Amino acid sequence: MDGTETRQRRLDSCGKPGELGLPHSLSAGGLPGASEDGALRAPESQSVTPKPLETEPSRETAWSIGLQVTVPFMFAGLGLSWAGMLLDYFQHWPVFVEVKDLLTLVPPLVGLKGNLEMTLASRLSTAVSGHLDIRGGHNVSHRMSHRDDLSKTQASKFLDGSALANTGQIDDPQEQHRVISSNLALIQVQATVVGLLAAVAALLLGVVSREEVDVAKVELLCASSVLTAFLAAFALGVLMICIVIGARKLGVNPDNIATPIAASLGDLITLSILALVSSFFYRHKDNRYLTPLVCLGFAALTPVWVLIAKQSPPIVKILKFGWFPIILAMVISSFGGLILSKTVSKQQYKGMAVFTPIICGVGGNLVAIQTSRISTYLHMWSAPGVLPLQMKKFWPNPCSTFCTSEINSMSARVLLLLVVPGHLIFFYIIYLVQGQSVINSQTFVVLYLLAGLIQVTILLYLAEVMVRLTWHQAMDPDNHCIPYLTGLGDLLGTSLLALCFFTDWLLKSKAELGDISELASGPP
Repeated sequence: MDGTETRQRRLDSCGKPGELGLPHSLSAGGLPGASEDGALRAPESQSVTPKPLETEPSRETAWSIGLQVTVPFMFAGLGLSWAGMLLDYFQHWPVFVEVKDLLTLVPPLVGLKGNLEMTLASRLSTAVSGHLDIRGGHNVSHRMSHRDDLSKTQASKFLDGSALANTGQIDDPQEQHRVISSNLALIQVQATVVGLLAAVAALLLGVVSREEVDVAKVELLCASSVLTAFLAAFALGVLMICIVIGARKLGVNPDNIATPIAASLGDLITLSILALVSSFFYRHKDNRYLTPLVCLGFAALTPVWVLIAKQSPPIVKILKFGWFPIILAMVISSFGGLILSKTVSKQQYKGMAVFTPIICGVGGNLVAIQTSRISTYLHMWSAPGVLPLQMKKFWPNPCSTFCTSEINSMSARVLLLLVVPGHLIFFYIIYLVQGQSVINSQTFVVLYLLAGLIQVTILLYLAEVMVRLTWHQAMDPDNHCIPYLTGLGDLLGTSLLALCFFTDWLLKSKAELGDISELASGPP
């Protein structure tokens, strides 16, 4: 089905604007603005003259999606490859050898880019895409007249950090400054709290396997986690804002480029900061007051960030109700970290540290792109709580997720097709740099590629399901889905990777035993 038929079907199912009870100003093409209290109001002047949607061809094709996604995806993969090699190098540092729980911290802290920066990028991408047509860079304000059941009550209820597309705040310089500062303050609050909770989760998971608890190591772990989360969140948050605003000015869909770049630099920055900060605290472990003061200092700064974040009323809603997704995602990632810390030092899992950031990063990267795209699609073509006709099923047939001509199914296919060539290129880069120290058997390569495909396929399907469920509940997928999915990506990636190493080792052991048996039973 082509784009024209899709839009015709949508209009046939929704009826004309007048039949939906929309005000004349809205049905005539006016873009609703938002007052400070969140109520929608029509602008006094609007010069956009809508043309029938049936005559507007769909401009985003599989080829254009692939072109926009491939370059940042490969750039992200290079960053993930370097992150893997860095982790393989850092694991031998004295602080990582002595404080084993630091390795448990790696997936949840690295996963903060999914919980915070990718969520921020997705919110802002959705915001700018409200004015930038994802099909070709055109103003889409007139399409608001065809949204089904867009009542003032629903819109004001749903206006959170990602609904800026409906308010035009992203274009006004003063409002833009307020939105940016409040969003940065928000992720600082989230990073401080989640960083501390990640350290607590790592300690609890460590206590399960060990009885002794060293207070000095606990303080080092907490201080390293909080400071790493704070610095990484600030650096990546600023970067995401620059990328999204720059993409809007260049007429490029930020959904396709913001999250891959967050993934590429996020792992490198977070791992480097964690290694440097933890080593600094380790060298100064005789100073009993340093690590507690760091933790108390960041805890004292939290109210300041809250006050700054409250400049934007929509952000207040996220401050109140947006904690559960990122905390649960952190817990899920922590189990992936536990798998990493338990396997990385064993001989049969040699190379686990190198490939963990890659397989986790690729999966989280691709599913974040797809989630952001589906969220933008719903923001543009539907109303909170109301699913489009073709997305009415909460649990769609997997074939409809990957095998139809709908734009979201097309993008899912494009993203899935990137998995095997992407992993092969990243594997080859690591092999060139690391040499023979990297496992390079054909069996492992096949298992590794299969694991990557299984991971991304599951994540893309879950993205479709979760976005539908959250949208049906009038919740924003940008804030609620990406943290869960990137956390699941970490757990799935780490588990499947460990299974690959174990299966390859098992097959090699059986082959070696077979060779020994043949030699023993041979002629003297």
